[in-house]
Amino acid sequence: MSKKILVKNKDDNFYLPGEEIDISREDSFINWEARKNSGYAGKARILLAVCCFAFAYLLVALRLIDTCVLPNWYEDNSTENPYIVHEKVHRADIVDRNGTIVATSLPTKDLDANAKNILSPRETALKLTKIFPELDFEKLYQKLKRRRGTFTVKRNLSPHQQSLIMALGNPGLEFRASEKRVYPHKNLLSHLVGVTDIDNHGLSGLEKGLDDRIKTSEIPVKLSIDLGVQDTVRSILAKNMNKFHALSATAILLEVHSGEIVAMVSLPDFDPNNITKKDEKSLLNLATARVYEPGSVLKVFNTAMSLESGKVKLSEKFDATEPLKLKYNTIYDYRGENRWLSIEEVLVYSSNIGSARMALQAGFNEQYNFLKKIKFFDRMDLELVETAKPLVPSYNNWKISDSTVATIGYGYGISVSPLHIISAYAAIINGGIYHNPTLIKREKPAESFRVISDNTSQQMRKLMRAVVTKGSAKRANVLGYEVGGKTGTANKLGDDGKYVDKKVRTTFVAAFPISNPKYALLVMLDEPKVIDETHGFVTSGWNAVPTGGEILSAVAPQLNIPANYDLDDKRNNKIIEASFGL
Repeated sequence: MSKKILVKNKDDNFYLPGEEIDISREDSFINWEARKNSGYAGKARILLAVCCFAFAYLLVALRLIDTCVLPNWYEDNSTENPYIVHEKVHRADIVDRNGTIVATSLPTKDLDANAKNILSPRETALKLTKIFPELDFEKLYQKLKRRRGTFTVKRNLSPHQQSLIMALGNPGLEFRASEKRVYPHKNLLSHLVGVTDIDNHGLSGLEKGLDDRIKTSEIPVKLSIDLGVQDTVRSILAKNMNKFHALSATAILLEVHSGEIVAMVSLPDFDPNNITKKDEKSLLNLATARVYEPGSVLKVFNTAMSLESGKVKLSEKFDATEPLKLKYNTIYDYRGENRWLSIEEVLVYSSNIGSARMALQAGFNEQYNFLKKIKFFDRMDLELVETAKPLVPSYNNWKISDSTVATIGYGYGISVSPLHIISAYAAIINGGIYHNPTLIKREKPAESFRVISDNTSQQMRKLMRAVVTKGSAKRANVLGYEVGGKTGTANKLGDDGKYVDKKVRTTFVAAFPISNPKYALLVMLDEPKVIDETHGFVTSGWNAVPTGGEILSAVAPQLNIPANYDLDDKRNNKIIEASFGL
């Protein structure tokens, strides 16, 4: 039996019970090998399937590591990583000279409505107006009801508003990537930085003046403004504007050897984060966009021009014993000395007569060319678009009119912006070099040119110091700092074209320390009023000067200008010596 098994009958298609067939040893091993090979083939297929699944899982794992882990290990600056999903911000940041952000863009969402896909226009409009109460229900409903096109419902949604919209589950409401311009310091730099529209195009200030630069580069725009100094200047200016009940005010602080503007304030101002609530009066940047007759401040440039021409000597004196009568007008002094005055006394006592005589002695050509050289005929080349063009007399009338030459000599007949004045004043006291002003931190020296000699500049610094120690700017003679400057009070024109008494603009320009100037300051108040402590006066010495003095005292330490109290000790010693007749 061990050598026999059941096999198929050769003649029939089935085996008979008990039928046995002899099988050779060779046939037995062939069948055993066949069965053996069949088992191994099944195992091989299973192993192959396992390997395929393992390889697939390995690929998935590698892809997950590449997507979730590898981007955190390196940063590709050359091309955008295709696996990082983010919303690109299209406007560069603006920062102050120390890197503090003053304008930035945040990614946000806008809500669009695809009217064709809106479910129940009335119900949708009702729900949207509950989320956004400022929307008009009827207008929104009519737009949705038309079933035409896609329109914007609301811009710059907050995350909470986005979640409320998503909860509605309405397929016709769609989100669109957007960005919002944000100004963290609100009013502090409103006129300088400006604003953008809802489509992030610059509308004013640097946002408009540098619009292409901001939109095409991710590198932040670095300002020359020092945010801390700007805040100090604005706080003091606002306090004194309210104190003297002025209509408006402006102040500019400038580095005299570079032309960089460290602070620029114009009041009233506005919050650029909420441009829908701007007062029209607050939109005007008084520092750059409005021109005015500066009054006696212009005597600084008249004196520098006269000395530089060589036609007037520092040792000369001018007759101010009586009013100066010209062909078309007569020039008077305000509280005049009624005597011959030296050049220093002309500035210390702010003599209109002395300044007019000085201008006439120098002549039209010298005056015209000098004012042209210090850019009193042109718009300021600044990064802002809000710059005003000066108002000057026509060349022919100016040339033949002594009255025009004399009038300009003491501060009337020509209108310039505060930025014109401070930029030119810096050139007068810094050694004679004019630097074009800028709101951008300069990496290399700017183009400059000489307007007066260094010798004339030294003479002017001594004269400016005398005005503060002896003249109308005494209230800016702050302890520890050598301040030099000049006051100016100019009557404003009324509606009838005539000058109105007691309706003035007061200006004070200063530099410190005047022996080696580093910074220049301008303060202007528009229509300051009489208060008890001014004893009935509205002139610059009673309002703009103390305002300037307060600003100088506060910002000098911020600018690392050391106080030198020895100067005050020496001055006090001289007073004591004089009192004892020593």
